[in-house]
Order: sequence, then C-alpha cells, then structure tokens
Amino acid sequence: MKKGVLLVNLGSPDSPTPEDVKPYLSEFLMDERVIDVPLWARTLIVKGIILNTRPKASAEAYKKIWWDEGSPLIVISERLQKKIQKLTDLPVALGMRYGSMTIKKGLQELVDKGVEEVFLMPLYPQFAMATTETILVLAEELRKEHFPNLKITDLKAFYNREDYIDVLSNSIARHLKDNPYEQLLFSYHGVPERHIRKRDITKSHCKIDKSCCITPSPAHEFCYRHQCLEVTRLVAEKLNLAPGTYSSSFQSRLGFDPWLQPPTDLTIERFGKQGVKKMAVVTPAFVSDCLETLEEIAMEGEEIFHETGGKEFTTVPCLNDDDEFVALLANWINDWARSETATA
Repeated sequence: MKKGVLLVNLGSPDSPTPEDVKPYLSEFLMDERVIDVPLWARTLIVKGIILNTRPKASAEAYKKIWWDEGSPLIVISERLQKKIQKLTDLPVALGMRYGSMTIKKGLQELVDKGVEEVFLMPLYPQFAMATTETILVLAEELRKEHFPNLKITDLKAFYNREDYIDVLSNSIARHLKDNPYEQLLFSYHGVPERHIRKRDITKSHCKIDKSCCITPSPAHEFCYRHQCLEVTRLVAEKLNLAPGTYSSSFQSRLGFDPWLQPPTDLTIERFGKQGVKKMAVVTPAFVSDCLETLEEIAMEGEEIFHETGGKEFTTVPCLNDDDEFVALLANWINDWARSETATA
C-alpha cells in the first residue's frame, strides 16, 4: 500500500476582513466539540449573538498579526510541510480543520497521488475534544463518505514524548538565553471544565482539583488538563527551572461556564502587581504562532503586564518550522512508514 502523510492544523480566515472572518467563526464555533451544547442552544449563541457582534472585532485582531504572505498560521504550516517533505520520501499534504484549506482537499491530494494509507498528524501536542478529537472524527466521516478504500492511522498525543520535550525545551532555552526573566509562564489554550469531565474514561477520576492530574490514572490518556500540566513539569525538569519561577495558566476563555484555571490574563496581571519586572511566556498548546499567540499573548498580554508595573515581557515563539521540530516530525513519519511496512 502506498503511504502518505496529512498534517492538520486549526485553520484561518482567508483574509482579515469581517466578510471572511464570519464564515470561519461560524464553522469553528458551530462545531459540536467546540461549543458542546444542544444544537438549538449552539445556534442561538453562535448565529444569534456571536456572529452579529464578533466578526468585526476579530477581523481587527487578525489585521494586527496578518503577514504580507497571508495568515501566519497558514504560512507557517506551509513552511513546515515543505521542510518535512524534504526529509521523507512519502508525499506530505496539509489540511486545516476549519477554513478553505480543508482536510478533504488534503486527503484528495494524497489519493490523487495513489496513496492508500494515510498517517494523519493533528498538530496538537495534547488531546482535547475541540482539537485532536474533532479532526479525527471529521477525517473518519470523510473517509467513509468519499474515500472508503483509504486506511487512516493517526498520531497520538505527543505531549510527554521525550524527543518532543527535548525539542520544546531546547527552543525555550535558546530563545530565553539572552532574555533573563523572573517568571516563566506556560500558557495553554483554555477549555471548559466540562470537556475534561466528558472525556474522563473512568467517569470518576477527574475532579479538576490539585490532586487528580498528578495521580496516575487511565483518564490521563484523554485529559487535556493533565497533559498540559505534564508538559510544564517535564520542561521544568529538563531545564532545571527553580521552584517558584514558573507556572501554568489557560487563555482564551469564551462564555460564562467554568473554564480551566487560572486565566492567563489575570495571571499576568497578578505578576505585574506583585512586582515582577521581567516575565516570559511560552505557549505549548500551539505548534504554530497564530492569533492566540501573536495578538492575545504578545500584544494584549504585554499591555497588561506593562499596565500593572512590569517592564520586560518576552514571548517564546511556537516551534513553527524550527529545524529540530521538522526533523522530529519527519522521524516520526519515517518510523511509522517502516513499522507499517514491517507489519504488512
């Protein structure tokens, strides 16, 4: 069977205009794994409220971070795909969960090249309903409807793989080498607490307290909170970070339901008010810089820090198309190809 690879990232509007942002937000927020409420309620929230108020503000935010080549997330993902392609003999395609660069187009590109078995690689280190799961579900729906003879194997969450932690730690150390800090904040994209409980396969472990994420459990395979906190722990261990000099938080809250705590914006504010003058932020839930890192953290976060007394605010770039990260993904691809061949 001829093998191929599909990298999948979040996606982006085609342009930073309300006209293009609105359908993108609609597709994103109407996903039942993003806003996981009954359809009637989701429709009311998204189409009745959010899409009548948010596209203009979101478009302005996108304009702040838009590159001449286009959406940073798309451009970076394309660079990543091209670099990986140079390190593997398998055809490598790129798709997005939302927007015009669809997963269907990516699968079709591979099928047109004769691919019969796809290694699907969601570009998310941690598992979450609203990221990895929605990609896997859609890919399987597309396979059944349009590509029934295609075999799809997916990359599992890689948050705790030693080689990934090495690459992430090296990147953080390199970017902070000449930027001393008093506090290093690991900021992860937030999710509602109910998402954690919904994916608790034990139906009892996830209390979302100070103990459940550090108590071994089968639930951790699908626990986004545990996987985020584990990244922080492993990187801190790898870099020998002193206790009290680093912490974790969760950004991008939406709505009024309880979300994972503590919030990134309030954490940055707290450090500023406590007299921290030099702060750095890394965002390990993302592998590609995007609106949430370039605008929410690098712009809004820095503004909050300065307004509360902070002086130096450093943001660590995502892994993007870092050569070590490219080599890591290429190694995983080639290992998969060899293992599949060996078992064929």
